[in-house]
Amino acid sequence: MDATMMKERVEQLLNVIMKNCLWQFHSRAWDRRDQNQGILTKATQILCNEDVELETPADRCYWVDSVWLADEYKARFNWLSDLGKDEIKALMNALHERIDYLMIDGSLNLELTDEHY
Repeated sequence: MDATMMKERVEQLLNVIMKNCLWQFHSRAWDRRDQNQGILTKATQILCNEDVELETPADRCYWVDSVWLADEYKARFNWLSDLGKDEIKALMNALHERIDYLMIDGSLNLELTDEHY
């Protein structure tokens, strides 16, 4: 997949999250980072038909959101079924980087890093 197509597809996946998922709006940067990692990692495993770890309450919480997200992606984007595991992992990694930038690292919300909040 070339860079232009990767960027376009990442934005399509991101659009689903931005329009439908409240989990992206945790009030602290570390919460956002943890949930992005947990949900997107598990969604990637689901999309790749890999085993998903469900050992902790957090794992199970992330899994619920991941199942919904993976199901939405499969239903909305037929092109996902044409991708191999490595391509799906690369795409989801790029999505993870993009959402971390938008919601944490590039955010102007100072509450994310307020130590007293």
